[in-house]
Amino acid sequence: MHVRKGDTVYVLTGRDRGKRGEIILSIPKRDRVVVEKLNLMKRHQKPSEEYSTGGIVTMEAPMHVSNVMLVCKSCDRPTRVGRKFLDDGTKVRYCKRCGATLD
Repeated sequence: MHVRKGDTVYVLTGRDRGKRGEIILSIPKRDRVVVEKLNLMKRHQKPSEEYSTGGIVTMEAPMHVSNVMLVCKSCDRPTRVGRKFLDDGTKVRYCKRCGATLD
């Protein structure tokens, strides 16, 4: 996947289109990511140890990884991600817009 936990992303589609957020959970097997405070859904929750009173809980839902684009830290714009090997042999992600390394 082109994004990882902790990356800042820009949402391309859906009702949260145009917003930015940080990835709090990555699910590579299902090609999904959970973005902080975006794609919110309401869930009816029974009382448990985590939710002592129960009721309707608002939480983030996973969205497909193709609906987000990584925001480069150096140029502060959404960008496509490339991968390359450095001289010492390590593989890094880089911004295709400005060429800065992202890792």
